[in-house]
Amino acid sequence: MQYTKISYSNILVAVDGSKQSMDAVNYAISLAEKYKANLIVLNVLNLHSFRQSLASFVTAPTYGTIEMEQKKMEVQKFLNQIQRKGGEKSLSVKTQIIQESISVVSSILEYAENEKIDLIVVGTRGRSGIKHLLIGSVAEGVVTYAHCPVLVVK
Repeated sequence: MQYTKISYSNILVAVDGSKQSMDAVNYAISLAEKYKANLIVLNVLNLHSFRQSLASFVTAPTYGTIEMEQKKMEVQKFLNQIQRKGGEKSLSVKTQIIQESISVVSSILEYAENEKIDLIVVGTRGRSGIKHLLIGSVAEGVVTYAHCPVLVVK
């Protein structure tokens, strides 16, 4: 039996601030430290879902802009905490918030391909509240369609 030496240069962890995604961050930090890899922490703000969650009777195209900026500030707070945590381990940590109108899964996968990610780390469930039998819909989609290995952290 032949073993392949595993090595990662670029590790992506997708976060939404949930406990599960923060658990995924801890694994990603450990792996980045072990493999001396770059760590990219990604949050996807889905514009379509965000606008749908606001009152549907308002049709102004700028409706929700203030709320979106507040959400980005909230996200940036936990991204800064993650960056500090990685910095304590002397890791190269890049944080990124992307706003997309396509699905969160598609956004993560497109980002991972464009950035030549070697490993994607995700939590089992996020904040969506949708309960799947074993893992959440985002984790399931990432596992199904990713171009690289995916670690799902429970």
